[in-house]
Amino acid sequence: MIINTLKFYIGNTDKQWFDFLREKSPDDVNFWQPGGKLKFQAIPSGAPFLFKLKNPINKIAGLGFYVSHSLLPIEFAWEVFLGKNGVESLENFNRKVGSYRTAGNSLLSNPNIGCIILTNPIFFAEADWVDLPIDWSPNIVQGKTYNNESRIGKQLWDMIENRIIKYNFLATQPETQSQFVLEPQEADRYGKEILTRVRLGQSAFRVLITDAYTRRCSISGERTLPVLEAAHIKPYEKSGPHLVSNGLLLRADIHKLFDKGYITITPKYKIEVSGRIREEFENGRDYYRHHGKDLINLPKRAQDKPMPEFVNWHNNNVFKG
Repeated sequence: MIINTLKFYIGNTDKQWFDFLREKSPDDVNFWQPGGKLKFQAIPSGAPFLFKLKNPINKIAGLGFYVSHSLLPIEFAWEVFLGKNGVESLENFNRKVGSYRTAGNSLLSNPNIGCIILTNPIFFAEADWVDLPIDWSPNIVQGKTYNNESRIGKQLWDMIENRIIKYNFLATQPETQSQFVLEPQEADRYGKEILTRVRLGQSAFRVLITDAYTRRCSISGERTLPVLEAAHIKPYEKSGPHLVSNGLLLRADIHKLFDKGYITITPKYKIEVSGRIREEFENGRDYYRHHGKDLINLPKRAQDKPMPEFVNWHNNNVFKG
């Protein structure tokens, strides 16, 4: 398939963040923005996001593949990504973010940070760092978008693509059902093998589920973010993919019951509660009130709603009906 337009982004970052993550080889990372107010919409889901090390280095040193952007409380971002935020502790994370904030935008008044979620990051050895394109301005603070239709963009992408191949990306990213699904309007344009091998990591999956379900438990309606968890319908260890269509956002106690088979859903999005809760625990009134009801909320996009294949698997293999 011929790619008509490949859009990609070069984002500024510091070497400390880069070096910390390069040592960990994570499956996904949080390329965070300290301000906590602006949305990132420069590139579509699945597009390459290049790491440009700040002055005085001024080189492109790696890349990840863009999943989504979310404004998250810093403590939740730490809970989800931990060291994949590029720091070793929540204390250091608060200190690092706070050092970029102004007095009028403190973490106390605005606990959110911008989270650019990237999956399958590749960190180049120093000998493979790439020079910036000739039109890059030293005044660029956040970053800049390029595409392969321009002469400069094509030259740069050709160099990046060669390094992706050199770092054996194709061999280490087999095509599986866990591969990342591009936005429908972009799928026809991103046809090269490299871009069809991009897969979601666990942290990216959690944020996607949290946002797809508008931060609300699909069964109880609970909105308190710290107790909401992304549940796989078909578990990852049973070859269940990190896809939104294989997930539900559930309150922590309901998530545990779902995983243990005391609660399930039907392909028509009805809630079923097993009679085993009453039999085994002589309780369960708070859960039985949901039995037979529709899920309270679902993702807006049809392709993100629970897939019958995964729902049926849970009913047949986990639910204690």
